[in-house]
Amino acid sequence: MLEIKTEEKVREGSIYGQITSLGHEQLVVCYDEPTGLKAIIAIHNTVLGPALGGTRMWNYTSEAEAITDVLRLSRGMTFKAAISGLNIGGGKAVLIGDPKLKNEAYLRRFGKFINSLGGRYITAEDVNMKTSDMEYIAMETKYVTGLPEVRGGGGDPSPVTAYGTYLGMKSAAKKAYGSDSLTGKKIIVQGIGQVGKYLVEYLVKENAHVFITDIFEDRLKQVSKDTGATVVDPNVIYDLEMDIYAPCALGATVNDQTIDRLKCQVIAGAANNQLQDEAVHGKMLLEKGITYAPDFLINAGGLINVYAEFVGGYNRDLTYKHAEKIYDICTSILDKSEKENIPSQQAATEMAWNRIEAIGKVKLPY
Repeated sequence: MLEIKTEEKVREGSIYGQITSLGHEQLVVCYDEPTGLKAIIAIHNTVLGPALGGTRMWNYTSEAEAITDVLRLSRGMTFKAAISGLNIGGGKAVLIGDPKLKNEAYLRRFGKFINSLGGRYITAEDVNMKTSDMEYIAMETKYVTGLPEVRGGGGDPSPVTAYGTYLGMKSAAKKAYGSDSLTGKKIIVQGIGQVGKYLVEYLVKENAHVFITDIFEDRLKQVSKDTGATVVDPNVIYDLEMDIYAPCALGATVNDQTIDRLKCQVIAGAANNQLQDEAVHGKMLLEKGITYAPDFLINAGGLINVYAEFVGGYNRDLTYKHAEKIYDICTSILDKSEKENIPSQQAATEMAWNRIEAIGKVKLPY
């Protein structure tokens, strides 16, 4: 296990440089030859509490790509926890490889790596991970959430994530259109995994005109059959007339190439790191008059769910009650963005940092 700490001298463009520029506390690289495990754990900020964030498994094209992803994702978790009023820090883990690599030994070895951090990082499920995977990890460490409800856990966090995203979308719609009703709105949901699927169900119930796209044809057909949503070609979604664009797959889909093509007034989805460059693309959206619901806020429902499990005495009704606050917080952020003429992502980040700094001072000794 290799630990990389930020006090070491950095070179521009190096791993140390990335860690320093994003403000991380620690990066841990884990490797186990017998099981084929290649994992990277990023701990961004622990001022509010231990770093809690899901594990994502992805067949990255390079180790550099995996490092960039885990650093950006863990930073987002810090902001997500802070702005949601949770007393935890931000962390994330990625597993490099085909999800077919997963088996009991692989996941338990990963659990041992997590355990070696002594509680600085607590994991949960993310892309290509399931509650059953968390059960194997839990055999080797207590620092795991997202366990099945039959084991006292919060179960699948996807429904809560979708609920928060739905409420954030309604808040953004009110800012853009003067009403939070989504009835009759043309909404494109890009990515219909677990979260996207539940989001589509909420939108259809509100009589929105829902269009869906995904790289998995069987998934598209099933969701379309179940909900009546219209399937569209993923290559043309940015050119379609729409009211709301909801990215719910991987990040960076809001970029130099897509912003000029987008024909919508609202962007509100569940994907992490939707803006390829927060400063540049946040400003471009502001100048174009597109209302952007900050991703790390409106997709915080999943984190709220596993946090409720982490603190103990999990209660799903109370978890949904907490997630309902996303609507008002999003409204506050969009109001701040409008009043100060700054990108909503910047407004949200400032609000998150303000809480971290304030609580950090509270924790100082007398």
